[in-house]
Amino acid sequence: MILFPNAKINIGLNITERRPDGYHNLETIFYPIDIKDALEVVKSDKLSFTSTGLEIPGLMEDNLCVKGYHMLKQDYDLPPVSIHLHKHIPIGAGLGGGSSDAAFFIRLMNDKFKLGLSVDEMTDYARRLGADCAFFIENKPVFAFERGDEI
Repeated sequence: MILFPNAKINIGLNITERRPDGYHNLETIFYPIDIKDALEVVKSDKLSFTSTGLEIPGLMEDNLCVKGYHMLKQDYDLPPVSIHLHKHIPIGAGLGGGSSDAAFFIRLMNDKFKLGLSVDEMTDYARRLGADCAFFIENKPVFAFERGDEI
């Protein structure tokens, strides 16, 4: 199964305060844009992650898709999967590429393995992975606040 996670832009960004957890509370409009990665997941003998395109720094275990797999695996009987990500969204540019990949991964796993997760449940899982991951579950323009995880 292949999905194409897209980027987002912030229309306006009002930082309201610094939080004790290191994040900032903010107010912004998240708006999806048509710059996309490609995410493929297939059943495998063992969990693996590969990538092409832009280089993704860090270890496999640090990737948000892999973290998403382990998070879902705690609650569901999932088989091992091979994850391949073709990275096109620039990393660290504020476009939400990693967050998008993680949210689309949750959506893909829900569809592929018929987990029966509602939009609210997928959104809750996405929030656990990162501040703006929740936005990409429904992936439509929204007013976001707090860490960017409340929409």
